[in-house]
Amino acid sequence: METLTLLGQVLAFVSMVMAGALLNRLTGLEITLACLASGVGAGLLITTMGWDVGLRAEYVQDQVFYLFLPILIFHAAWSLPPSMLRLWAGKALFLATVGVVLTGAICALVIWWAIGHPTGMPLAMAALTGAILSATDPVAVVATLNRLHAPKDLATLFEAESLLNDATAVVLFALVMGIVQQEMADPSVLGVVLEFAVVFFGGILIGAALGWLAQGLIRYLLREDLAMITLLLLAFGSFFVAEHWFHVSGIMAAASAALVCRAGLARAESKAIPRLSDGLEWFGLLFNLLIFCLMGLVITFDMFIERYWAMALAIGAAVFARFASVYLCQGILTLSGRPLPRGWSLLLSWGGLRGAIAIALVLSLPVALPGWWTVQSMVFAVVLFSLLVQGTTFAPLLQRHLKSV
Repeated sequence: METLTLLGQVLAFVSMVMAGALLNRLTGLEITLACLASGVGAGLLITTMGWDVGLRAEYVQDQVFYLFLPILIFHAAWSLPPSMLRLWAGKALFLATVGVVLTGAICALVIWWAIGHPTGMPLAMAALTGAILSATDPVAVVATLNRLHAPKDLATLFEAESLLNDATAVVLFALVMGIVQQEMADPSVLGVVLEFAVVFFGGILIGAALGWLAQGLIRYLLREDLAMITLLLLAFGSFFVAEHWFHVSGIMAAASAALVCRAGLARAESKAIPRLSDGLEWFGLLFNLLIFCLMGLVITFDMFIERYWAMALAIGAAVFARFASVYLCQGILTLSGRPLPRGWSLLLSWGGLRGAIAIALVLSLPVALPGWWTVQSMVFAVVLFSLLVQGTTFAPLLQRHLKSV
């Protein structure tokens, strides 16, 4: 790809984000939906004018996985307040591990059974869809929680579970992809479990070590501008080192690097944390909105004409799987004597929106994979349902809950 073409693509995508921001300002449309609409408009314009912008599916896969995911995960991890996270880490981790596996498995089985076409939707592709849809992205929900002055504990649990289940879902996705592409040496249940454990916890260890080194470097340099550069290096570097040098989860490495680095700076009572958080905030927002612009750009009306039945099934399966997994986890937590507060299971279930991570994962699917377009159509439908229906109805549900407690 020529440098000039790459520069043109970067400018075009940022321009789409700005167009979405203007649409948000003019209409009051939620910012992610506005950027989605901006991407759709840009796609229609490109098609109508017959322009070749140099955007190819094989480019998108690598850009999304290696450039977008690390910063999205790193920013989410950095945003979690360490003091609140310690209180809810156990429950969040349980929901983000057992809950993610349950969500992915239930969603996959429902889609596979409902479509009932072993050639059109083999179990392996249904499992891939379930893995993609097991991650939640409650950005709009957390904003609603803050606006309605919901308990901080509830917002922390939402954010912590989302961060951890994003990371878990990416690891699960990579494992299922390895099985689908027949890259795993031992595809048995025990082999998959062992591979998951090595990749998951190996990423955590690598990220924690790099995060500890980064916080020491930031404290030594004593310059906020260089500290910001260090954080960006940590976000992408932890992912790269884990993936390419140690062959473990880069996503888990980015998440644990952010958590350890921020915790180290907090213990040292660093005054740089607020400004570093502000810097990461706009960087994370940009990449989050770019993902929705990219979704709008690649979405087509043919999806709704040719895959409407699969899309409707995916929406039902995703909602059912989320409810089933959350209430099953609540039952296990209750039996262990550590139940969630009353009413939180319903809020977590309906507030488990799918967003940027699900889009990023489905856009990273190889186009040579049979059924990739069907999977992409189903994931896009679930994300749209999350934004248009779940996101807009969560506030009344939360208000009703707040009045009852």
